[in-house]
Amino acid sequence: MTEREQEILQLLRQDPLIPQQELADQLSISRSAVAGHIMKLMQKGHILGKGYILADTPYVVLLGGANMDIRGSTSNSLRQGDSNPGRVSCSPGGVARNIAENLARLGADCRLISAVGDDLYGRALLESTQRAGVDVRPVLLLPDAATSTYLSLHGPDGDMAIAINDMEILARLDAARLAPQRELVRHAGLIMADANLSAEALAWLFAEAGDTPVFIDTVSAFKAERIRPWLGQIHTLKPNRLEAATLSGLPLDQASHAPAVANWFHQQGVVQVALSLAGDGVYYSSAAAQGWSPAPAVEIINTTGAGDALMAGLAWGWLQQQALDETVRFAQACAALTLGCTATNNPTLSLAAVQHMCTTLQYAEQS
Repeated sequence: MTEREQEILQLLRQDPLIPQQELADQLSISRSAVAGHIMKLMQKGHILGKGYILADTPYVVLLGGANMDIRGSTSNSLRQGDSNPGRVSCSPGGVARNIAENLARLGADCRLISAVGDDLYGRALLESTQRAGVDVRPVLLLPDAATSTYLSLHGPDGDMAIAINDMEILARLDAARLAPQRELVRHAGLIMADANLSAEALAWLFAEAGDTPVFIDTVSAFKAERIRPWLGQIHTLKPNRLEAATLSGLPLDQASHAPAVANWFHQQGVVQVALSLAGDGVYYSSAAAQGWSPAPAVEIINTTGAGDALMAGLAWGWLQQQALDETVRFAQACAALTLGCTATNNPTLSLAAVQHMCTTLQYAEQS
């Protein structure tokens, strides 16, 4: 699905009776161009007939961080206590927001629940996220708070050396402010949340989720502790090496440790586990399948956002009812596209691009 088709589909979801001329006016294109895009959406099965009857597909609700990423990088070794020459850039970020953007670019119907300030960063985040095809109407716009920011420094290998996050605004996303979104959450086909949420927000979410599968991104070893009480209600979990070791209390410094760690999570009630182990690849595990998917051999330009793209791929695969091993390979292709991009989210990511990447990736040998 093209970006323009995503924009039109998003507007049709908000108002299925909107006239074509109004669509054209909102998008600053001609009415005939709108008609052409709608015809293509019908051919692809997203619109079922006249009156903009939309295909009955499950939507995804995403809850968690939405922030502006400020990235500093240098081609030289980082020198502590000194000024390092390099480049500084800003791009939309936040774990839940990033996953939502990637999923929307793949063609999923996504609704984001987060909080931003009524400031320059907040308005820019809402505009860019909506432009990517995400429904941002549930996002709280708070005039008395600052939008979250994430500041990261990267050395010549592209890996993050250190980061600072200012996400105080998410503490305002409490049970009382989440309550108006109860029906949105209850009727979702899939719920995706990150551990940036407060303990109160997580408790509210799991109380409202019912039988809807909940995917959790652990975010960091520190924040991963917040999900410990809810492990028995999590469908899919994607921790990295440090996060998984912190939660399980088991060693994970060698690839051979992965099955025992995954089994520990299953004993707690987690249905699917995808251990993201950098150069060792992904160890995936469920009742139906367990195994390794080696790390793709790709040039790394920027590591920020790759884990979020991986999580989006896992969610997409589940929505398409793919087998877990196939889903993991698809998710790794999403991450590979993001690793090769300077921005936190690759603007060229699409279903077609990921499918093509799946056919061209070379994989490193499992150690």
